[in-house]
Amino acid sequence: MRFGFALPQVGSAVGPEALVTVAKRAEDLGFDSLWVLDRILWPVNPRAPYPIGDGSLPLKYKSVLDPLEMLTFAAAHTRRVALGTSVLNLPWYTPVLLARQLTTLDILSAGRLKVGFGMGWSPDEYEAAGTMWQERGKRADELIQALKKIWTTDPVEFQGKYYRIPKSVIGPKPVQKPHPPIYMAAYTPSAMKRVAAEANGWFPVGIPLSGVGPMFEGIKGMAKEAGRDPSALELIVRANIEIHNNPIQKDRVDFSGTLEQIAEDVKTTQKLGAAEIVLDVQFSPGVERANDVVSRMEELWQVAKSG
Repeated sequence: MRFGFALPQVGSAVGPEALVTVAKRAEDLGFDSLWVLDRILWPVNPRAPYPIGDGSLPLKYKSVLDPLEMLTFAAAHTRRVALGTSVLNLPWYTPVLLARQLTTLDILSAGRLKVGFGMGWSPDEYEAAGTMWQERGKRADELIQALKKIWTTDPVEFQGKYYRIPKSVIGPKPVQKPHPPIYMAAYTPSAMKRVAAEANGWFPVGIPLSGVGPMFEGIKGMAKEAGRDPSALELIVRANIEIHNNPIQKDRVDFSGTLEQIAEDVKTTQKLGAAEIVLDVQFSPGVERANDVVSRMEELWQVAKSG
């Protein structure tokens, strides 16, 4: 199982020094990948609760760096680790501009890009992005089709309901062929069907580990029905880490508690057949500065090695 780590992206302590320090240390330790998330605002009066925990939006989301700019900066200061999005909220973007950004990143990183796509959960963010919340699924389906055409054909021509591309040459193409691997977060039947039909793998977050296995088997069944090889689908699990000094005895959430408890969750993830686990300590108690992130990273790397 590969191990990924989330770059420091949220809160008041982020910046170029923190990003370089964490990225380089992760690569030196042996982590396989570095990841970023996608948030654009912190609504004062949110129309939908945060889908994790008690529904309160973390205060650190008041300040968030751009994901693709961060990965480009990280690419310039690393040589080996993969660089991934966990996840970009697909309907906020247009296919031609997004394809150009992602292709540029894949080229500048010498083919290290992994693309995680999701749908988001906030109607407020959709409004700010100028995208209809009610149409997000249909837009996502069409956008993925357009992206793949841009990445794999020339000249490119696309005529959809939401996006149109006149017959054009769009270059260059990504280093990775036929395109960078695509992973999708999905929870609803329609979104899981999208994973089965279009993605290289499933990227759940916030789903109890007890439910991940059955859901992934369902997605693989859908992939077989769609004429794809289900064994080719990868499972990547995002683990939002909360490290505590004392064991959590009651109503413990996965990847929270002592390092020993978290180590057991990592082992459970491996037993599920996950190809990769992405560890994010940004919301763990006491993590405010780059040094805090590095300390937690080093602790978790020992957990990873021991597994």
